Amino acid sequence: MKRYISLLALVVALTFAPETNAQKFSGLDKSPCDIAYYRTDRKAAPVAKVVYGRPQKKDRPVFGTLVPFDKVWRTGANEATEITFFKDVMFGDKEVEAGTYTLFTIPGVKEWVVILNSDTDVWGAFDYKEANDVARTTVPVEKDSQSLEAFSITFEPGDNGADMYMGWDTTRVKVPISER
Repeated sequence: MKRYISLLALVVALTFAPETNAQKFSGLDKSPCDIAYYRTDRKAAPVAKVVYGRPQKKDRPVFGTLVPFDKVWRTGANEATEITFFKDVMFGDKEVEAGTYTLFTIPGVKEWVVILNSDTDVWGAFDYKEANDVARTTVPVEKDSQSLEAFSITFEPGDNGADMYMGWDTTRVKVPISER
């Protein structure tokens, strides 16, 4: 009988106890994470995958103010953007082996330097080390009449592969990627 009363008391205590083990979830991220894939067709294995944070414009000027010109940028928000190549590729005019790299950029008014770096799983560009760059390519800046609210990365079919487009506000840059 003592066991029954003890068990009943435990059940009642747990039923009416405050939720001490409840998981607390944060709200939606202000710069949500997104993924862009480059596949030769829908059923093909991916050639590249980019994981990045998507900061929002929110009526602010972007390049030259929010993202300074001529300084290394994490190419998105929060953790530094990472790109995985599942095959050896030409990244711009540079040969790059399959693997995962951090994608940094140095935005400029007329051109961007796009950087693949061997340091991965880093937050922002605070600990960026140029000595760990694997490849750099310089691409021209294009302007679009349509403004993008969120920083975006996408792939479009291109010459001998795909073009990786990065855009935010009215700024667009294109990096050609082809299989080796």
